[in-house]
Amino acid sequence: MLETERYAEASDLLKFLLQCQGQDPRLYEEWQALLDWLTDAFPMLQGASESGSYGDEEEGEEAMARQHVEAKLAEDEHYADKLLHVVMEKPMSEHTFLALEQLSYLDKPEVDAALIGWLNSKELHPLLQYRVLQTLRRRGTQGLIQLFRSGEYVEIEIEAVPVKPEEFPQPIQTVLERVGDQTQVHDPTLFYFAQELWTQFVMAIYGTMDYKSLLSEEDSMIDIWAAALHQTVADTLPGGISDEEIRSLYGITDSLRLRFEQAYRSLRQFVATGVNG
Repeated sequence: MLETERYAEASDLLKFLLQCQGQDPRLYEEWQALLDWLTDAFPMLQGASESGSYGDEEEGEEAMARQHVEAKLAEDEHYADKLLHVVMEKPMSEHTFLALEQLSYLDKPEVDAALIGWLNSKELHPLLQYRVLQTLRRRGTQGLIQLFRSGEYVEIEIEAVPVKPEEFPQPIQTVLERVGDQTQVHDPTLFYFAQELWTQFVMAIYGTMDYKSLLSEEDSMIDIWAAALHQTVADTLPGGISDEEIRSLYGITDSLRLRFEQAYRSLRQFVATGVNG
């Protein structure tokens, strides 16, 4: 939690652990020392609890992250360059995404130019591309950017890039709702993995022809993508219903079979590239 700067969650967890009984006394000392450090570093955590006494939790987390990054920059004038080096030169990992998160809070215009230039000059993993676009959106960058992603050139309006899953248009949400209708009661594990895969897949195809096909709002397209998502996740889990039964659940008739296969192939190709982040 600390590594990914979820300070409020870490504070709540430490407070909970300190209330537990029967552990090694040294653990309590370590937990208390860590909690003391957190509350000293981030005074807004003092007295914070599940009631959210320091205000809206999300805003509190963002304020703490911004405070942390500004303090780092005050200590090291090259901090932005170091973060950009982690993003651009190191293999993609959680550290990449953490560095991008920190770059969101740095008031340095050269960061925008560096990230846009990198997007334009190098073909990146589509998930990494999207995280960079999110960082630019959080930084308040505006305008159109053209880049190559998922096998095609796309034009993206930076200020329209969704930052949270719920910001995606309703058809994107409806696909997952359809899968939920078929799986939440009888196969909640499948639905959990479907949520994870769908969120990352949509980020990876944002702006592409596949993405635009999802926004057509035709019921048949929603059914096609929902069935393809269900099928893709079912392929990775033992047991479950057959391919034919899945297509039947979503009304995939022979006339829709070709488009279903195309959607299913897109999801499978994404899984094969490695789902990270």
